[in-house]
Amino acid sequence: MLRSSLWAFALVTLSLFVATTPADEKLKGIACRSVHLGYPAPEGVAFYNEMTVEKSADGTYFMAAGWSKGYFGIQELANGKKLVLFSVWDPTAGDDPKKVDPEKQVKMLHKDDAVRVKRFGGEGTGGQSFFDYEWKTGQTYRFLVTAKRDGDTRTAYSGYFYLPEKKEWKHLVTFSTITKGELLKGYYSFVEDFRRNKVSTTKERRASFGNGWVKPAKGEWVPLDKARFTADSNPVLNIDAGAIDGRYFLVTGGDIENKTTKLREQITRDKNKSDAKVPTDLPKGE
Repeated sequence: MLRSSLWAFALVTLSLFVATTPADEKLKGIACRSVHLGYPAPEGVAFYNEMTVEKSADGTYFMAAGWSKGYFGIQELANGKKLVLFSVWDPTAGDDPKKVDPEKQVKMLHKDDAVRVKRFGGEGTGGQSFFDYEWKTGQTYRFLVTAKRDGDTRTAYSGYFYLPEKKEWKHLVTFSTITKGELLKGYYSFVEDFRRNKVSTTKERRASFGNGWVKPAKGEWVPLDKARFTADSNPVLNIDAGAIDGRYFLVTGGDIENKTTKLREQITRDKNKSDAKVPTDLPKGE
C-alpha cells in the first residue's frame, strides 16, 4: 500500500471523516480493492490487536496493527512464502532511500536474531523487518506495537509477535524515527492484494480482527469497539466488512458482494459477544 494513501488514511481515522476520492479505473480488473478498518482511539503507548486470516491468496498483505508512522502484519508472497512484516517510515518525503539524510533515517535499536532488516523505498522510505513464519489460515495471531519517546525528537516503536506454538512473545524489532514526540495514533487494519496480475482479482481474501485495545499514556486500556470501513480508489465493489460475534471482518475479491456495510459507514461490534479482555501476558517493553 502506497505511503501517500496510508498517510491520508491515518489522518482520516483520526478525524473519523473520509473524503470522497476519484475512482482509479486503472486498478479495475488488475487488483482486488484494498479495504481498511479505522479505529477511533486516543494517542497511546501500546496498540494490541488479534487477527485471523480466513481465506488467503498469493500476493496478500493482512495488516493487523497500523498507525500513522508504520504498520505490522503478515504476508503471503507471490511464491507462497509466508512472513511477518513490521515497517516504520522516515519522516521525509520521497521514494529513494539513498537520498535520505542519515540523521533523518529510521534507526534500528533492536533486532531478533531470526529477523532480517533493510531499508525500503518506492512507497515512501524507512526501515523494514521480515520474520519468516509459516502462519496458518484459521489460526488467530496476536500483535503488539509499543511506543516510547527516544530523546527529544524521536519515538521508538517496537513490534512484538506472539508464537502460539511456543506460547511466547517474540520481540522482532525496535525502530526509532523522528516524530517530534508523537506516540501512537491513527490506528487501522487492512487487507491488500499486491499481486496485481488480473488473476488475483478472482481470489477472495478474508480476515477477522478482534480483542483490539489501545493503552493511553495515562489511564486504562481503551477497547476498539468501533471501526470505520474504507477502501482505496479502485472502483470495484466486490468488497465487504462488518462485525460477527464481536469480531470485525474485512473481505475483498472473488465473488464477494458489498451487502453488510457500505463504504465510510461505522461498524460497532457487539460487546456482549466479543469477550474482549486485556491480555495479562503482554510484554512490558525492552
